[in-house]
Amino acid sequence: MTDSTSRSSRTRRAAIGVTAGLALAIGAPLAASAHVHVTPETAAAGGTETLTFSFSHGCDGSPTTAVAVDIPAGVGNATPVVQGGWTITRELGTDGVPTRVVYTADTPVEDGFKAAVSMDVLFSEGTADTTLAFPVTQTCAEGETAWTQIAEDGEDPHDLDAPAPLVAVGDVADADAGHGDAEGSGHASDDAAAAAADAEAAASVPSADPVARWLAAGGLAAGIAALVVVLVRGRRKA
Repeated sequence: MTDSTSRSSRTRRAAIGVTAGLALAIGAPLAASAHVHVTPETAAAGGTETLTFSFSHGCDGSPTTAVAVDIPAGVGNATPVVQGGWTITRELGTDGVPTRVVYTADTPVEDGFKAAVSMDVLFSEGTADTTLAFPVTQTCAEGETAWTQIAEDGEDPHDLDAPAPLVAVGDVADADAGHGDAEGSGHASDDAAAAAADAEAAASVPSADPVARWLAAGGLAAGIAALVVVLVRGRRKA
């Protein structure tokens, strides 16, 4: 084998190695991001939160045609947010609360394009200090992916192939949290109204401008002098 042939062979091997490395470097983040994400990932028990489920991939490259979100037990209500590009249907339980919300794309979402669907979710007080899973089934023109896996104790959720979106529910929302602010606002409004009334009352009091009083006094004196002149002339004629 000549030196030139050997160098050419080494060059090809190096190129293949670099290409493989780039594929791994690019493919790993893409694989990690190929999930259905939910935001926010936290909520308060007894309160309502708008959850948004987003994705930017299809099913092995096939465009997405529908996204179905299963509503877990402990949710008091789920109200889908109407948005353009999606037709929304619900499956209701015996209590009237949705058990599944299905968003069907008016036009299939191509792989590599980001899309999102939303719903307002009421978390019952009994869900405090728990983590709720919202399993999602992504249906595509060809095939589907069930994002339903939940990590076992001690298992890393990042090791799952198709993890379900999770929401960590905290303590019960404080219903009186805004009461103090509202009450304070009411007092502020009362004070403002009282100040306005005082200003109006002050404006209605006649002016005590000394210049105006001098002018009035001068006018009165001139009137008296004119009256005296008229009386004197009348007597002279008489």
